[in-house]
Amino acid sequence: MRRFALGMMTSAALMAGLASQVQASSKDYSKSTKTDLVTKIMGNKSYQVYSSLKLEEVTKKVKTKTKEKKKYTVKKKVAVKKKSKKGKTKYKTVKQVKYKWVTKTAYKNVKKKEWKFGKKLTASADFRYAHVQSKSYKVKGGKRYYYIYVDGRPVGYVNEKAFALSKANVVSQVSLVNNPSDSVGFNAEDAINYVTDQHGSLVDNDSVEISCKSAKLNISDTGYVSSRKAGTAVLTFKYGKAKATSKLTVCGDAKEGISSADVTPVKTDLPEIQTWSASDGASLSSSSTTTSKDAVSSSHKYWATDMSGNAKGADIETIFYHPAVLSAPGSSNLEAKVSSAVQGIDFYDNDLVTSNLDLGQADNREARGHMVYYNMRGVKKYNWQLIPSKMLSFNTWLSYIKNIKVSPYMKLGHGQSVGSTKKYVYVLANWNRSNNWSNSQELIRVKKSTMEIDKIWTFKVWNGSAKYPRIFLNADVIDDNTLIALFHNASKHRYEYWKITRSGDSFKAKEVGATGSDLINNSTEVQGFVWDSAYDVYYIAFNDYLFKIGAGLDGGTEAGKLLNYYKFDTGREFEGLGSYKGELYVNLNHPTETLKVDHITK
Repeated sequence: MRRFALGMMTSAALMAGLASQVQASSKDYSKSTKTDLVTKIMGNKSYQVYSSLKLEEVTKKVKTKTKEKKKYTVKKKVAVKKKSKKGKTKYKTVKQVKYKWVTKTAYKNVKKKEWKFGKKLTASADFRYAHVQSKSYKVKGGKRYYYIYVDGRPVGYVNEKAFALSKANVVSQVSLVNNPSDSVGFNAEDAINYVTDQHGSLVDNDSVEISCKSAKLNISDTGYVSSRKAGTAVLTFKYGKAKATSKLTVCGDAKEGISSADVTPVKTDLPEIQTWSASDGASLSSSSTTTSKDAVSSSHKYWATDMSGNAKGADIETIFYHPAVLSAPGSSNLEAKVSSAVQGIDFYDNDLVTSNLDLGQADNREARGHMVYYNMRGVKKYNWQLIPSKMLSFNTWLSYIKNIKVSPYMKLGHGQSVGSTKKYVYVLANWNRSNNWSNSQELIRVKKSTMEIDKIWTFKVWNGSAKYPRIFLNADVIDDNTLIALFHNASKHRYEYWKITRSGDSFKAKEVGATGSDLINNSTEVQGFVWDSAYDVYYIAFNDYLFKIGAGLDGGTEAGKLLNYYKFDTGREFEGLGSYKGELYVNLNHPTETLKVDHITK
């Protein structure tokens, strides 16, 4: 894969491109020009969106003017006799023929073709934070009008000036922890929100030229910047006329992040608990799919048996069915496809955020996908499944779209370390197949107002040295400066809870609890982790098991103590947990739905 691209264009290709642009600007086409299905990035200027654009034959009265030669006569006095003796001349009147050109005006009916816009639908500004795509355009008066799909639904035509043309949007600041043991470094592509070509189409990150200006740091041929030594650099991202820069800093303290895992684990009396294997879970989870045409029209409700055998230890009930998909049919590449496969969720007040990765992508080292924001004040439990279809009226659909934001294609890791605050969403983008390596961990901050990345940090947590790293695959955000992260110490059969505090660009880590158990005995991966601040407890999800553990952060519970567990028979994996002010939420896929936990026993 080419990450550090020096895009060169031959003179022949350049001339061909210029010629095509001249042709496009000088000729009107009655038929659509088809392109590959591409993602369009909306710009800051707003233009009218029309339902259609057609060349129609019309009959018009045309004013014509003709000139013809017209004969006319004039009278003229002509002398007929010389002067008389008295000195007078005699005259007679004669007729003289003359000609003149006369312009005649007439009207006739003429048939001609004219561009006609259809119904005015809305302004393009309404789609500023939506997922917009196109695969065709028409040229009118030298201007391109693209037919767009918005969050999967076919909509209409808009002037290409509504897009962000030749724009590069990147993270302005990246801060890396000094890590002498990091064997990979920072992938500069992670700092890209989007780069567009001259028509506002999203450019693949691999096609962006990335350069590094620094006295001490450099970028590798594969596009990575090492964090093994301190220094600063300016990264420049360029594609065609699109250009942006990012300041990258590798901090100076190589000992930052070294701590001690010295908390005594709280023992449990758990019986041997097993759940299905990863392969079985994948089979179960993928055994049913939901499209916009067979939307679910009733809620799911499941009861759980708790560890004392109470058959009604807790229940979960659907509060929201997610859209079946948020991209157009035929979205084959991952940048274009906004999958309905949610890996993680979080709540803050009425804001729900999700991490959406296509099936199978969460296991990749450079796992990328989209984040989706929902304003739950505008949510209807069932209808939102229909967003990519035309089954909703346009006005109803538009009211839903205004309550959704889709992020650019971004790094998410395996997508289950998601947390949010009033203004930001955080993702700890770690690789779930890293085997607890000593490399740095990447924390990404996304602004809710735009759903674009505005800051990236890396940090490390080691127990004494690089020989004993702590890589966190699940974490929850407490506030804009604090993470609570979960680490499974498989060799010692325990779960550790770490509090990670940020001050500026520096991070400190402290172990704040431990549970002396694997909880599940057959090495099943954690599917969700959250701290419930109202009751000072952690919840840890495995497939359809939910464990309740004392957090001890506020002194209300004993840190690391198993309080209860709940077994739900959903036949599907939990995919993320969220909590806000004492309310607990879980997510299930196929169909993707968020459920609220209720009647939970102590």
